Amino acid sequence: MNYAKRLPIFCVGMLCVSFLTVESSRAAEVTVKRDDQGHFTLLRDGELYFIRGAGGSEHLSELVACGGNSIRTWGIETLEKRIDNKPLLDYCEELGISVSVGIWIQHERHGFDYSDPKQVADQREKVREAVRRYKDHPAILMWGLGNEMEGPESESGAVRIWKELDHLAKIVKSEDPNHPVMTVIAGASALKIKGIMDHYPNIDVLGVNSYGAAASVAGDVKAAGWKKPFALTEFGPSGHWEVPQTSWGAAIEPSSRAKAASYFVTQSILTEDAGDICVGSYCFLWGQKQEKTSTWYGMFLPSGERLPQVDAMCRAWTGEWPENRCPKVSQIDSDLTEATFGPGELVTSRVHATDPDDDPMTYTWYVQAETTERSVGGDRESVPPLFPNCLVRARDGEAVIRTPDQPGNYRLFVIVRDGQGNASADNVCFRVANN
Repeated sequence: MNYAKRLPIFCVGMLCVSFLTVESSRAAEVTVKRDDQGHFTLLRDGELYFIRGAGGSEHLSELVACGGNSIRTWGIETLEKRIDNKPLLDYCEELGISVSVGIWIQHERHGFDYSDPKQVADQREKVREAVRRYKDHPAILMWGLGNEMEGPESESGAVRIWKELDHLAKIVKSEDPNHPVMTVIAGASALKIKGIMDHYPNIDVLGVNSYGAAASVAGDVKAAGWKKPFALTEFGPSGHWEVPQTSWGAAIEPSSRAKAASYFVTQSILTEDAGDICVGSYCFLWGQKQEKTSTWYGMFLPSGERLPQVDAMCRAWTGEWPENRCPKVSQIDSDLTEATFGPGELVTSRVHATDPDDDPMTYTWYVQAETTERSVGGDRESVPPLFPNCLVRARDGEAVIRTPDQPGNYRLFVIVRDGQGNASADNVCFRVANN
């Protein structure tokens, strides 16, 4: 199949991007190289390649405009997604984006039994079929063989999983010798890394997901004795399991400004301090999802606006801020913050925000129930209900909120938009209880 075509220049906000012209569908050969100083690098068709990546398959033109060059996916079904009526891989190739293709490896907590020969054989065949189907596409960078399949809380006892992954990696390499195999684990546990070194020799790149400890992961990986390349495959704000809680146990979400700082600091430290072993990173999530809240990990709103985390990654990748930046929220003044009120009480709240470009700002306030789901490892959550009748009135960054009639745990959100495709999102926790 030939992908060559004439494509237009287009703009995203105030940033313009042009599609690459793709000459053919030949797969790019990607190899791991160790230079004379012992530093690991990726070579893509013979050229040095450092991953400036994001997890997700949305807002890809914005990714390129911000200096990104790669995405990471989790399941092979994502490759069937179509953007502008093009398959995802074709669209990425036109934009010049490489793809670390995730092949989902089943988790025991979801019912998979690694001692069941039929389940194991079926999974092996699915891996083989996936590689055969997509291996020749020029957008592919690596195969992401599994994500946290050892379980986010597992320390040891995963030997059967590492051995099976080694078998699966052999299958991948037999079908496709042109792309490395990466497996992603949760955190840089020394016991996990030792298990991989002892039982999984066919891995090429170790992927590590880390949040609050992300800036120290490279050192942790090396301290554990890892002698191959690694990539930081998920990083972002402190995770909801890592932050302070209210007196009733609600995780306190970092502010939008704190999140942006986390992204920038992690990427900067990783680039400066881990050049000998790190082949790149993927920030999380270049899109939006419900996990603990609807704004905790997403770098975009459901309505599409960019959040300050995107600005931070643009600065980290390119050394420059985007031409038009997100509003800055300095604080929310509200008696609701980490407090308990009775049903139906009126409370005034105010957000303090500025816009770096002096764009006029609009404000959206809403009350949402605290999630009662206790998902693990990013498993899917349903979106908690909203309470639109709680908003009594709002004007110029100030809102009067009537607390819900039903006792329970809630959050008050405020979204600040600049009308240029940028926003900030912040919230405070509160509780309603009968007197």
